[in-house]
Amino acid sequence: MNEIYKNIYTRRDVRNEFVNTPIPDDVIARVLCAAHHAPSVGLSQPWRFVVIDKPSIKKAVHGLFEEANLEAITLFDPAQQSHYATLKLEGILESAYNVCITCDRRDQTPVLGQTHQPDTDIYSTACAVQNFWLAAKAEQLGVGWVSILDANKLRDVLGIPEGVIPLAYLCVGYVSEFHQIPDLIREGWSRRKPLDEVVSRNHWHSECDNGLANALSNAYSHRESLLGISEAEE
Repeated sequence: MNEIYKNIYTRRDVRNEFVNTPIPDDVIARVLCAAHHAPSVGLSQPWRFVVIDKPSIKKAVHGLFEEANLEAITLFDPAQQSHYATLKLEGILESAYNVCITCDRRDQTPVLGQTHQPDTDIYSTACAVQNFWLAAKAEQLGVGWVSILDANKLRDVLGIPEGVIPLAYLCVGYVSEFHQIPDLIREGWSRRKPLDEVVSRNHWHSECDNGLANALSNAYSHRESLLGISEAEE
């Protein structure tokens, strides 16, 4: 049980640390198999995986990132723009593989459990992304999610048909290290919210009673015992 929690707590979004080491086929296959065993509404399994190692395709996607990133930086206030420009936000060319996880929405047949919440196919695909990420961490592979991309242009580069959403573009590879503290915390861009700020009981934003409130605090203690570092030290 502790190994599962430790894997969750030490998962990182990797950008700078990829090394030029090939990933054996059986390793990437195990990670894809874990992703394929994610929960999905109505057992619909809407995910499809595009595994990319062709340099010309990676270079084309990297060009899409650079174009989108120039647009993205203008959306932040001037004080943030200079900080933003220093951040490494992808590892497309450096990573051994890029993997695009898509959601296939072309079949309009009713799906059990999706009749009143049609976007649950997207949520199911996000579960596959999380399974992929955690399995990769267990295999000592780094993963970085590149979201600064125009989805339609990415679809064109990868030959993804209409009706299929490119949900997650992931950089995957062995790394020189996994940082103890997440990049955006180390870089001073953001902080993790306290757990008691995001948990309420019975009604939106209602305070937890003492029992649950104490348990939330104890959960931090469990995390600290596994990692040897508190969130206050991050």
